[in-house]
Amino acid sequence: MKLNYKIIWVEDKIQTKPFETLVNNIKNFLNDRFFDVEIETAEDYEEFKDKFNSNGSFDLVITDYSLNDSQGNQVIDFIRMDKNILTEVFFYSANNQLRTIDLANNSRITFYTLVGGGYHNELQRKIEELIGLTISKFEHIVSMRGMIMQETSSLDIQMESIVKSQIKNKKLEEKISPILEQIFDNILKTATEKYRKAEKRNISDILKDNVLFSSSQKIFALGAILAIMEEDNFSQKYSEEIILIRNQFAHAELLKKETGEEYFKIKGEDIYFDAELCKKIRRDIITHKKNLDRIAKKITE
Repeated sequence: MKLNYKIIWVEDKIQTKPFETLVNNIKNFLNDRFFDVEIETAEDYEEFKDKFNSNGSFDLVITDYSLNDSQGNQVIDFIRMDKNILTEVFFYSANNQLRTIDLANNSRITFYTLVGGGYHNELQRKIEELIGLTISKFEHIVSMRGMIMQETSSLDIQMESIVKSQIKNKKLEEKISPILEQIFDNILKTATEKYRKAEKRNISDILKDNVLFSSSQKIFALGAILAIMEEDNFSQKYSEEIILIRNQFAHAELLKKETGEEYFKIKGEDIYFDAELCKKIRRDIITHKKNLDRIAKKITE
């Protein structure tokens, strides 16, 4: 599972107003589900090849059949034969014989025949239906768990980089000094507790222990640094919406009901995945990534 959703759309009328509106509506559809959206467009097969080769992978390919001096089946054959990729494809045309067109591979292709003059709304609805299906695959419970671990770890690295750079910032030495004193006091307290636990030789106490410079220490430092920078203090929300979620799902037990429904058990509580929970997790990660990006940019400036 990832936070970005990449589409490449091949259509010789892509620069016209109706299709510009369509592209924008599809972007909004994905933004409302808290994805970072990137939609590349091409007017023919050759332009598509150039953009596909330079951008790597896409989550969805949308192509018309009739293109400038080329055809949509060339787009599909390039993906399936030259690249050997089973990316989802939405293949449309006013040609009612669309399904009879010879393709290298017909799997994971949605065929849609345009009907009448006002087909754009229906085309949008069909594309959104397919995107919804691809998202539901992303939102499998195990995929979401992997996404949470990956994305929150990246945020933690960025957050730690911000904290360390400001703690060592000579210009902030006077303001940072009391923060460091409290951090040292907290570490000393933790280290003393560690020593006492080790002295007791009780393996259960040791196994439950955390690293000295814990996430809570970093969050405390982040909050203090945000105050010094006169920025909104989002450290507590970061702790609740990023660190807590990551820790919960890192140690959660994956179970399955007799009905086949999967869920996590976290400290005795059953957590079920649905579209709203997935949206909230993506929203929180994106929000805090933007927060950290903003702070990092301000520091560099």
